[in-house]
Amino acid sequence: MKSNYLLSNKFKPLGWFLFIIGLIGGIILYAIDYDGEVMVTKVFSIYSDPFIGDAGFFKVIENGIADELVYVCLIIGGLLVGFTKEKVEDEYIYKLRTESLVWAIIFNYILLLFTIVFVYDMTFFNVLIFNVFTPLLFFVFRFNFIKLKSGNHEE
Repeated sequence: MKSNYLLSNKFKPLGWFLFIIGLIGGIILYAIDYDGEVMVTKVFSIYSDPFIGDAGFFKVIENGIADELVYVCLIIGGLLVGFTKEKVEDEYIYKLRTESLVWAIIFNYILLLFTIVFVYDMTFFNVLIFNVFTPLLFFVFRFNFIKLKSGNHEE
């Protein structure tokens, strides 16, 4: 099965490392109610909010970057885990990958619809932030769970 959009299998260990670091870091930041005061440094900003400081485009501002590092690890790790070839990349894995991706999107939007109807205020804002990552998380977890559950499908 030739899949041009998949990366080489050699990127999978790096992907798992980044993904796990991102998950653990995200849980820690959420648990400590991260307020942006960790790892403060000067960063380039495309747009600076007047609520936070001087308003304007293309400025260098001071910002805590711990959350950005966690998010980058989570996204890059998840993409590497989800979209690198398996050692045996056959029709079954292709089908499993496709079904898992479709399932993750449908499940994600069902949850989002539920929260739109039943969750309000800042809790809803937090749900929207999580929603940036949940399709990738659902896909990675389901794909690997079904692959593990099916055992060795090699012939």
